[in-house]
Order: sequence, then C-alpha cells, then structure tokens
Amino acid sequence: MTTPIEFQQLVAPVARFARGRALGAALQADLNLKFSPEDDTFQQIRAACHAGIAAGWLCGQGDAKRRYGRIFEPGEATHGFSVDVVDITELVGNHHRHPTGEIDMIMPVTAQARFDDHGAGWLVYPPGSGHRPTVTGGRALILYLLPEGRIEWT
Repeated sequence: MTTPIEFQQLVAPVARFARGRALGAALQADLNLKFSPEDDTFQQIRAACHAGIAAGWLCGQGDAKRRYGRIFEPGEATHGFSVDVVDITELVGNHHRHPTGEIDMIMPVTAQARFDDHGAGWLVYPPGSGHRPTVTGGRALILYLLPEGRIEWT
C-alpha cells in the first residue's frame, strides 16, 4: 500500500530533476532518458498511482470517463510543482493553457492508449502553450507537474 507521503517521495526526484530547467523539448528528451517507462522510478510511480486510485486518495473527482485530483500543491517537497493525476478513458478534455508549462508522465493502462498522440513516457509543454488533453486507444493515467501549480482553463 502506498500512502500520499510515500507517493510524494516517489515523485520528488522527478520534480527535483526538472526544477529550474526550461520546459520544452530538451527537458522532454532528458526525462525520457533518465526516467524512461522501463526505469524503476517510472514503474514505482505507475504502481503507486494504481494503488492510490484503488485506496481512494487519488483521482477522487470526476466521472467514469475522467477521474482526477490534485494530490499536492506546489511546495518545497515537490520542488515548486503541483502534482495532479488524471485517469482518462477515450476522451477529449477541456482546453487549458500552461502559463508556466506542464510536464506530463503518460502511463497507458490499455497498451495502445495514447495521450495527445504520445504513448508511455514524458511529454513537456512549454510556458504559454495550451491544448485539449486527449486520450485515444483506451485508458491512460497522466501525472502532471505544473510549475507554481499554474493552469488557466479557457
């Protein structure tokens, strides 16, 4: 069983690695090398997401197509990032902007599931970007880190 504090400790190395870095293609490539889907850290975070959902402290809001929840506000323990997890099945979500960028950890539950046309791994949106988060091909969990917790729903 994973607790929220244990979950925070699993995510902290990723947040520490990203802290102070420009959010863009270089960080995305580095995250996919350092914390690849085959890496222990990635696998432990994935398992903790599933455990948190099963225990009811993660993804506690929403409906059958999209369950979500912010587990941590930005702070010292998360190196200035908020931490959210979304469990999405075949859905085009609401458009939003990333004033300070967004880091997405994509964890397909259905093998062929894709988030914004990406499979398992990391996707980084630069500051000022926006999108309609979209999962196709089944179900996926997405953990996202927002610098300063900033997001603008449009």
